[in-house]
Amino acid sequence: MKRSLSLVCMLASTLGASALAQAPAPSQTAAEPPSAPGAPAGTAPAGPAKIAVIQFEAVVGQTNEGQRAFNELNTKFQPKQQQIKAENDEVDTLKKDLQTAGDKLSDAERQTRLRTIDEKEKTLQRNVEDARNDFSGEMNEKFSGIAQKVAGVMTQYAQQNGYTIILDAGSQQQQQSPILWAAESTNISEAVLQAYNKQSGVPAQPAPARTSAPTTTRPPARTTTPAPRTTTTH
Repeated sequence: MKRSLSLVCMLASTLGASALAQAPAPSQTAAEPPSAPGAPAGTAPAGPAKIAVIQFEAVVGQTNEGQRAFNELNTKFQPKQQQIKAENDEVDTLKKDLQTAGDKLSDAERQTRLRTIDEKEKTLQRNVEDARNDFSGEMNEKFSGIAQKVAGVMTQYAQQNGYTIILDAGSQQQQQSPILWAAESTNISEAVLQAYNKQSGVPAQPAPARTSAPTTTRPPARTTTPAPRTTTTH
């Protein structure tokens, strides 16, 4: 029962997303800001460098367009998730029935039931893997398309505000950010997010209805400046 239940939990975490939200953890390949198509290279202004940081992956997931895409995928895959839950429940019931029967079954009947359970568990695992791969593939495709457009808005914002370097502060899924510390004033995540939402024209998505046992995960929280990392000296 633990094995089959873990498969359903794995699917629920995958089919919910803010991998990147949802989730779909978000794609590691797409986490690096792609080059904006047609964006001018620009010439660095004279004087000291003006540096900004951005949590690029989180910005993509928090855009109105990104959240709409996640909501649409969650709705699309909800029937598949319900089907897999039903299959998992069936396997659990068969196991409980076998345990309850105990010594009342002949060796032949016991072996027949064990083979049935094993076959259904293998089918359940295949269905989980297929659904997860399908969801991840569609999620990555949607994420990449939005990321390309966000990169263009980010580049335009940087040029308009005189930034010479933009560093990716990483995502919430990463244990450590490559940036040790950054002042809040250098974080352009929220500014780029608002600029993209305004340019895309996609309205904010309604908050998901609360349920006693939610089966989906929400997109990552609003972006924040990475916390400083401390080291211990000896």
